[in-house]
Amino acid sequence: MTRIMSTEDLIPVIAKLCMDACYHLSDNVIGALKAAYEKEESPYGRDTLKLLLDNAELASKEEMPVCHDTGMAVVMMEIGEQVSWVGKPLEEAVNDGVRKGYTEGYLRKSVYLDPLNRVNSGDNTPCVLHTEIVTGDKVKITVLPKGGGSENMGTFTNLVPADGVEGVKEFVLKSVLAAGGKACPPIVVGVGIGGTMDKTTLIAKKALLRPIGNRNPNQYYKELEEELLEEINKFGIGPLGMGGRVTALDVHIEYYPCHITSLPVAVNLQCHSVRQATIEL
Repeated sequence: MTRIMSTEDLIPVIAKLCMDACYHLSDNVIGALKAAYEKEESPYGRDTLKLLLDNAELASKEEMPVCHDTGMAVVMMEIGEQVSWVGKPLEEAVNDGVRKGYTEGYLRKSVYLDPLNRVNSGDNTPCVLHTEIVTGDKVKITVLPKGGGSENMGTFTNLVPADGVEGVKEFVLKSVLAAGGKACPPIVVGVGIGGTMDKTTLIAKKALLRPIGNRNPNQYYKELEEELLEEINKFGIGPLGMGGRVTALDVHIEYYPCHITSLPVAVNLQCHSVRQATIEL
């Protein structure tokens, strides 16, 4: 049975998701930061993690941004195939929601309409919208604000199949090492393997949506995640690049079929403020 939904109803929902994502870190993220604090041996690293936890607590209590860089809004929607929309075009409604959230929530406006002429839109739109058709009659919406520090450190390469898993590991580790403290660690490392150039980078970003500590169900990739996490935390970059054991909170890998001649790999980093908010309608 078809479910009729109005795009107008999405506007206040998305506005609230934008504010919630920027104000409140999830229990999952807070728990990971607390675990990192217990594990960290460096005095500077422990002090830094304590400051991050105190900052997150205050931001949530006062409903203020946990970071001044409230990012470019990435909106991911899983839309049930039984859903039929009425009202204004979907992308227009989504941007109306982002505009409302960033304006009423006093969130920094960081989007330029023209990447070379550098003209600010003044309302943090347009967002980056990804839609996916799924089974059922529900709509799942996730807002993922991506700040410049972590997003700028993303990388992509086309390996050859002969490079294999060792080539993938080398690329991921080099990417994290090159990022150093610029991505505001302890980071979450999203890795996409396979697909095409655009698909690889998308699944690397989607990997960041997975809760910290939630492993890939494929045993091979689960073990690869654990191996990479261990190696990354040997770098000594530490919280905010101050040195220490905890450079990454987790590594999440997503994979997709690819062409016989290809082995594309993408790395998308998320800073210690793993900001996201989700709702299912």
